[in-house]
Amino acid sequence: MTDGSNIRPGMKPRRAALLAAGLVFIDSLIGQIATFPNLVPWYASLTKPGFTPPNAVFGPIWTLLYALMAVAFWRILILPEHKGRKLAIGLFLGQLALNVLWSWAFFAAHSPLLGLIDILPQAVLIAATLIAFWRLDRLAGLCLLPLLLWVGYAAALNFAIWRLNG
Repeated sequence: MTDGSNIRPGMKPRRAALLAAGLVFIDSLIGQIATFPNLVPWYASLTKPGFTPPNAVFGPIWTLLYALMAVAFWRILILPEHKGRKLAIGLFLGQLALNVLWSWAFFAAHSPLLGLIDILPQAVLIAATLIAFWRLDRLAGLCLLPLLLWVGYAAALNFAIWRLNG
């Protein structure tokens, strides 16, 4: 029987906040490097479906989603070591990597098909991360729900753009 003294505490809150916010910010920045130079003329010239939101919507939505991702990750980082915590962190980092790779696949490579190939497993990883986070901290899991919904919508949009321009 254990008295719990062998359980290692989570990361200190300030350090966890810097790590979570820093990783999410870097992810966003690297994605923007691929995206912004390709909005005009390439993205603007694509045929898009009727359910495409105005360009002005993307910035505020992604700002909110990145903030929620950072909060969710921070909440997991400060938890004491627990069965499933390492897996949850790994899943989060995996979906974060696919998130930034999508910008390079879709925008920098000018390939809606590569974007689609990236975004489908990305959505699966986000769902897995949401479940893993939920099991450890329900609020952390809930913070990822808007991301999952948006990426699901983005996958449909990506698919439609690929079909209309393929």
